[in-house]
Amino acid sequence: MHLVAPSLLAADFRRLDQAIDFINSSEADWFHLDVMDGSFVPNISFGQFIIEQVAKDAKKFLDVHLMIDEPGRYIESFAKAGANGITVHAEATKHLHRVVQQIKAAGCKAGVALNPHTPVSVLEDIIEDIDLVLIMSVNPGFGGQKFIYHSLAKIRQAYDLIAVRNSPAIIEVDGGVGLQNAQKVLEAGARVLVAGSAVFKADDPAQVVKQLKGISANPIDYV
Repeated sequence: MHLVAPSLLAADFRRLDQAIDFINSSEADWFHLDVMDGSFVPNISFGQFIIEQVAKDAKKFLDVHLMIDEPGRYIESFAKAGANGITVHAEATKHLHRVVQQIKAAGCKAGVALNPHTPVSVLEDIIEDIDLVLIMSVNPGFGGQKFIYHSLAKIRQAYDLIAVRNSPAIIEVDGGVGLQNAQKVLEAGARVLVAGSAVFKADDPAQVVKQLKGISANPIDYV
């Protein structure tokens, strides 16, 4: 069964409490929280303080996506703020294995994200140590972008690597995911759908989550 993780980045922050209540009461599985530093990506979003506030009322898994330089400096503080899973970018640190170990030592699930230009091969020496592979299907830093369809091939490659190496990791896809492409994303091997604008900009967000959860698709055996 696949998971749906609405991205709070697309919510109305004037009514953040309502967005939290919505995710709690909907069929969504995770909260997806995008942290941007204005350096690794152009925009600045929010940090530990907001995550701490969300964690007070969230009743579901907090999936924290760090789009920041040198994430190893902040792992412990994000874990203390309430993160259940922390994903860092392979491109953002010189010591990826060390950072993954930091995440696990802090008691969180460890994920590694790949930008659209980054090959899946960079995961070969770490795939058995991580819990999640996040395939960016847009360039990080902006919401509302169009899905890059070449990402489907990368999802398949990651799916094959996980299978061959018997890794516990699951694949998450973030960027431009919606009802128009979710089935293809799942068939390529994804397990977690991050949906921001597709959910929060919809006339009926709960119905969109329900439809995303209701998609019937099994990964095609690519190995």
